[in-house]
Amino acid sequence: MIIRCWGARGSISVCGPEFLRYGGETTCLELRTKNDAVIILDAGTGIRKLGKQMVKNGELSCDFLFTHAHWDHLMGFPFFHLLYHPDAQVRLQGCPYARQYVENLISRVMAPPNFPVRPSDLRANMVFEPVCPSDLTIDSVTVSSIPLSHPNRGAGYRITEDGRSFVFLTDNELDFAHPGGLSFEEYREFVRDADVLYHDAEYTAEEYAGGKQGWGHASYPRAVQLAAEAGVGRLGLFHHNQDRTDDEVDRIVEHSREILREMGSDTECFAVAVGSEIRV
Repeated sequence: MIIRCWGARGSISVCGPEFLRYGGETTCLELRTKNDAVIILDAGTGIRKLGKQMVKNGELSCDFLFTHAHWDHLMGFPFFHLLYHPDAQVRLQGCPYARQYVENLISRVMAPPNFPVRPSDLRANMVFEPVCPSDLTIDSVTVSSIPLSHPNRGAGYRITEDGRSFVFLTDNELDFAHPGGLSFEEYREFVRDADVLYHDAEYTAEEYAGGKQGWGHASYPRAVQLAAEAGVGRLGLFHHNQDRTDDEVDRIVEHSREILREMGSDTECFAVAVGSEIRV
C-alpha cells in the first residue's frame, strides 16, 4: 500500500515561509491499496487538493475513515471535489461509530449559517456503511480500530495488507486517559511490530509538563518510546503544532533519533510532511 500525506498540521491550518517543508494543511491522508482503491483518513484542509487531483485523473470512488469530529479533521470536507460530481461514489465507513454519528457529523459541518451548501445539494452518490464488524475489510486491506485518548473520543486505525501494517494514531495522549481512552501499554500492543506508525507528536516534553496535560495530545519523546518498545519499523511524527516552524520540527526529528539510538532501537524516525509518500 501507499500512504500520501495531504495535511499533517494540528488544530488550524497555517501558512508562511517558516512552514514550507512540512506544510500548513490540517490532517488528511490518502491510502492506496495494491489494487489502487483509495481510502481517505480524515478531511482536514488538505483534502481540497486531493479531491481536485482525483477528479482531474477521473478517479471518482473512495472510502472514508474518520478519526474524530474536531474541526481540524473535518473542515476541508465541504471542499472535497468528488462531492459535487454526479458520477462519484463516496463511501463513509461508520466504524467504529454508528451510522447516525457519521451522517450527523457531515450534516453539522455543512449546516447553515456556517456553510451555504446543504448536504442534500451534493451530487455524488453518498453511501453510509451501517455494518461495523470487529475487523473491517476495504478492497484488499483489513482495518482494525482502537479508541483514542482524546477529548470527545475518537478512533485510531491499523490497516493491514499482505501481512504489512500501517497504524494511524493522531490526537492520542499517552500519559492521560480521557474517557474511553486506554493505557500506554495497550497502545503499545496495538502498534506492536507495525511496519509504519504515524503518531501524534504535538508537544515537546517541556510543553507537555508545562500545562498541556489533559489537552489530548502526546509529547514526541513518548511517541518515540512507544514506537521503540513496540518494535515499529518506521515512525512518522504527526499533528505538528500550529506554531512549530520547519526548523523546530527538524530539531525534534534529530532529538527523536538520538533517543532511539540511546534506546538501542532500529526504528527509523521522520516528520510527516505534506506531499510525502511512503510505501508499506
